[in-house]
Amino acid sequence: MLPLAMPTYIIAYVYTDLLDYAGPVQITLRKWFGWQSPNDYWFFDIRTLPGAIVMIALVLYPYLFLIFKTALREQSFKLVQASQLMGLSPWKSFFKVSLVLSRGAIVAALALISMETMADFATVSYFAVSTLTTAVYDTWFGYYSLTAAAKISGVMLLLLFLALMAERFSRRDQAVFERQSSVNSESLYILKGKSGWLATAFCSFILLISFVIPIAVLINYAVTYFGKAWSSEFFSYAWQSLKVAGVVSLVTITLSILVVFYQRVAKQTYPLIPGRLASTGYALPGTVLAIAVLLPLTLLENTINTVLEPYNLDIGLLLSGSVFTIIIAYIVRFYAIAHGAIESSFLRISPSLDMASQSMGKSQGQTLRLIHLPLLRRGLLTAALLVFIECMKELPAALLLRPFGFESLATHVFQYVSDEQLELASISALFIVIVGFIPLYFINRSMEQRS
Repeated sequence: MLPLAMPTYIIAYVYTDLLDYAGPVQITLRKWFGWQSPNDYWFFDIRTLPGAIVMIALVLYPYLFLIFKTALREQSFKLVQASQLMGLSPWKSFFKVSLVLSRGAIVAALALISMETMADFATVSYFAVSTLTTAVYDTWFGYYSLTAAAKISGVMLLLLFLALMAERFSRRDQAVFERQSSVNSESLYILKGKSGWLATAFCSFILLISFVIPIAVLINYAVTYFGKAWSSEFFSYAWQSLKVAGVVSLVTITLSILVVFYQRVAKQTYPLIPGRLASTGYALPGTVLAIAVLLPLTLLENTINTVLEPYNLDIGLLLSGSVFTIIIAYIVRFYAIAHGAIESSFLRISPSLDMASQSMGKSQGQTLRLIHLPLLRRGLLTAALLVFIECMKELPAALLLRPFGFESLATHVFQYVSDEQLELASISALFIVIVGFIPLYFINRSMEQRS
């Protein structure tokens, strides 16, 4: 889970610095083999489309890991035992039972990864890779055409919406309910011998390239350039980032619980629409999202000022000129994370529990508080973790919507990254990662607790 705390643009800069022609890797290779120029050997270029794909994947794979792991922990161990008693090997049992039962969670995680990738700006911009997101940014700032930028964003949303609808249609008649009383008290699968060593080696390699190497480079920068990188303002940036992330996490979790519970209680098709539409905000590029939030807030302020004008009152830029704008943008942006994780956990609660609660005279609100929320603990914690860390790393919306005097860790670091001077902001970059450790520790502790 550790790479989840690492912003994509930081890991992209680190590997560019390591693997470029003037980087330590190629310098070492030239010394070893006596090469004199680029014509003497071939070395891959990290600043390409495949390079951007790898950099983004190294940071985003924990989405799938966390949600899939939560789904596996919620599966009944008896199902795995039954499949193996019927002659299935652990390998076949995993693919034919556990993987199938976790399809909803996997799709939710892949949808989040897809939306995050489509909305990524910093990494693809730094690598000079042309995507729809960079096209939106260039169209808006290069050609000053917000209309054309909005049309490109509409194409992005349409593609994502069609993909999600096609997947949901493919499993429209499928439903999986599991008894929560049989939540795993032991591991579903245990690897031993050669298989265990291979799995450990693979996971260690992924951790090495996605976290250990980047964090080691950042620590080296922080130690080497400590005198230039240290500033008391870092604590102010960290506190501002923490406040925004905490508020957004709380609001998105609350809204997601209410929306998903309403969908469950209504038991009709149309209640699903609000949640689906709200979730598409995650695919919006930060530039377009900033305009989408800023325009209505500005219109609201102008309307209020017009109404208050006869009374010689003026609220000024109370909304659009404050951190409130960033909070609203983050809620729109990251609601999909909370909704996907909570909906996946909600679907595993059998409707028979609702019926039993109602037969005992409990209201819907009491059912939510006494039955659903205790069973959703892991899902809620996972959702809160994902939203919190993404708020800490969010960049485009913060760059465009931050009020005067407001600086987050992400905006502070990216300003130096764009100037090829990450070493001067290495301490701030480490702060982002370290702050991400705290929720990661608690979520890992919760997920490892034996039921």
